[in-house]
Amino acid sequence: MHRYRFLLSRQWVILTLVAIALIPTMIRLGFWQQHRYEERTARNDLVSAALHAEPVPVERLTSPGHAVTRAEKYRTVTATGTFETAKEVVVRRRTNADGEVGFHVLTPFVLDDGKVLLVNRGWVPADGAQTAFPKIPAPPAGRTTVTGRLMADETTSASGIKNVEGLPDRQIMLINSEEEARRLGVRVLGGYIQQTAPDPKGGSPEQISDPGSEDAPLNYAYMIQWWLFAAAVPVGWWFLVRREIRDQEEAAAQQQPEEPEPATV
Repeated sequence: MHRYRFLLSRQWVILTLVAIALIPTMIRLGFWQQHRYEERTARNDLVSAALHAEPVPVERLTSPGHAVTRAEKYRTVTATGTFETAKEVVVRRRTNADGEVGFHVLTPFVLDDGKVLLVNRGWVPADGAQTAFPKIPAPPAGRTTVTGRLMADETTSASGIKNVEGLPDRQIMLINSEEEARRLGVRVLGGYIQQTAPDPKGGSPEQISDPGSEDAPLNYAYMIQWWLFAAAVPVGWWFLVRREIRDQEEAAAQQQPEEPEPATV
């Protein structure tokens, strides 16, 4: 066993301890990526099912004070009523498909029974520092039927967007039905919709695109990668041990004195 005495040296003890620590760490990282893969796959399946479900009247899924669930989010809903542009607001710091910063247009939509549905009509560009209320094309006048994707109320904890106070007039940071109900003084359906129909005249406001799927296969690849790394650590450690033994044996062979040649008679 003297061949392996070098494993007790400071250098090899540290190397071995690092290798031992890396294996469970990489295994845990692999399981974390597996959980991320399962979560994203489930989310993608849920979004796909919601987007492909048949449209239903909005009040079948939400009501004043209702919190939109994950199963209800992105469901296509319809509503009939009238846009109330006088109480329209814009949502700050929103980007379009090209990454340009602007506003989302949030317009109250008064239903036939008097309740209000919040409709995100789409994106408009900002004018400079976003202090002035932007020019917004008017929605269809009179009684109208709109279609859109049902969305949950925005919160700081879910979005990371702070609900800043003291904003310019008719500007907000988050779309939240409870806050809008207090501002408007009416009964507002929980959540809001991202309008998909009818198409705006002239393409403005620019409608919000369908939610994309999260890259679940990438998490699966990372999961396999971490577990391969974990398997490679002991293999690499053993390779280094064998190389050290070989180097020591070669060094010992070179240090042995050569046997003298027999004398010539």
